[in-house]
Amino acid sequence: MTMTERVPLIETRVPLKSAMRHLAGAVSVVTAGIGDGRTGATVTTAHSLSVEPEVMVVSINLNSSTWTAIRRHRHFCVNVLRADQIAIADRFAGRGGLKGVERYEGARWLSLATGALALDGALAAVDCAVIVRHSHALILGSVRYVASGEPARH
Repeated sequence: MTMTERVPLIETRVPLKSAMRHLAGAVSVVTAGIGDGRTGATVTTAHSLSVEPEVMVVSINLNSSTWTAIRRHRHFCVNVLRADQIAIADRFAGRGGLKGVERYEGARWLSLATGALALDGALAAVDCAVIVRHSHALILGSVRYVASGEPARH
């Protein structure tokens, strides 16, 4: 029989945000809105939920202008960025104080079927309509402990 040591539920020693910075993953820009209501955000949380049917998942702050646009227009586009598109990622992350339509400047954008904008030259652009049901569950977990780098010793 294998014995497993149970880690006690104690205050997190490493902030989750700091630990998740070690996760290698794609950087994407999520776009939403039409005309002067266009906005968007840089995310590392976009991924496919299922391929049958084809469903994407993205995590967006409920206090953000991006969520407001997604809720209003019921669409979004996940633009998977290339390594040389860091300036676009920075703009959509709000660096330099840019907001809304200003974030789209300096790049070419194409309007897709839903009206969401796709970045010309992105590795991929996935145009999505918001849905209310799907074939898989999205499970949220309340963080109880975070370790980063070397395993924590108790």
